[in-house]
Amino acid sequence: MQNQHLECPRCAFEAVSRLATSPVPGVWDVLQCDRCLYTWRTTEPARRTRRDAYPDLFKLTPADLDNAIEVPAIPPLRAA
Repeated sequence: MQNQHLECPRCAFEAVSRLATSPVPGVWDVLQCDRCLYTWRTTEPARRTRRDAYPDLFKLTPADLDNAIEVPAIPPLRAA
């Protein structure tokens, strides 16, 4: 997958990995950006799968990612 020329719709990074493939060959793949971790299925509409159609409000730049706050850790489960 990384050898194909794909681009992340959200941040335009060109390293994209395949996370899953349809049980029926060739129907869909789930892809993930190696930089921003945006994940999408190839059968989703263009506004979710193509950079030129992705909403400008949600696009990220390298500076956005470099200055992003750390994602908080998931707290431990509470005892039942």
